[in-house]
Amino acid sequence: MSLPSSPAKKKRLTDPFLKGSGLRARLAYVGIRSLLAVMQMVPLESSLDSARVIARIWKIVLPRHRRHAIAHLQSSLGAECTPQELEQIADACMESVIMFAIELVCLPRRIGSLTWNRYIELVQFDAALRVLLEGRGAILVTGHYGSFEIMGHLLSALGFDIVAVMRPIDNHYLNKFVVASRKTNGLTLLDKKGAAASAEEHLRSGALVGFIGDQDAGRKGMFVDFFGRPASTYKSIGLLAMATKVPIIVGYARRMGNKPRYQVGVQRILYPDDWESQDDPLHWITQEYTTAIEEVVRDDPRQYLWIHRRWKSQPRATKGSAAPKATLRTG
Repeated sequence: MSLPSSPAKKKRLTDPFLKGSGLRARLAYVGIRSLLAVMQMVPLESSLDSARVIARIWKIVLPRHRRHAIAHLQSSLGAECTPQELEQIADACMESVIMFAIELVCLPRRIGSLTWNRYIELVQFDAALRVLLEGRGAILVTGHYGSFEIMGHLLSALGFDIVAVMRPIDNHYLNKFVVASRKTNGLTLLDKKGAAASAEEHLRSGALVGFIGDQDAGRKGMFVDFFGRPASTYKSIGLLAMATKVPIIVGYARRMGNKPRYQVGVQRILYPDDWESQDDPLHWITQEYTTAIEEVVRDDPRQYLWIHRRWKSQPRATKGSAAPKATLRTG
């Protein structure tokens, strides 16, 4: 008698197109590049306005992404938001993702040393600017929020030496395109795998090194509180800061409506003196910058990447916790 075989893991329809370097991945690349080329031919404002329509199609074609967003919102903001408000935030999140994709291609070439202020308003940036002008290096941390690449492009346009640590895009062709386009606009990109040594060298030479600070780090990461739940977080940011004794600047780029106008601001600066007196400096650093990212998200949760599996990894002994309070800004 033969035992029934275990069910095979269902393969998502989009996986062959979004991953790897085969024919389907190339076709996906050609399709995406063609769409982006069309978008570059029309005014940026019109492209951003189209995000709502594209997001509606996305919800129909791939409804699981919206379900993921609503589930994360329910656990994070459900205590203070009605189900209808959570659905509205999820829809706005998907629109924000589309807008970010458009900005990823169309915006960098518009941000120059003489043109940046047409698009960007600086918020609470004075203290950070003093740190940057000292030229001793700094770590920049942001989350998957708003148009989160803009701060890097702005600082590069203003003449600062900036290096961004990135996770490679699964599609080989898209990844090459993004890396090449960022170099053209003055950014140096480091693959996050094995980036620690290189990042330390850049910091010691006085450069700025940017990280996305809200990525799941697996079971070996450091668990800190994020919206009332444990979230696995990479230790590398804190370890680099402790090794090089450079400040950590937690910033954001918040979209102002559907027009290409952005607030680029600083939520918190962590200095070496702040953590050197702590009993567990690494945990303190990681929790503090994570809390700062949460504060940014709470100001307008519609622009956060709620489809992102931020809480994918959990401590073995922990099973959920109460959701914290939240506010929903409607402006």
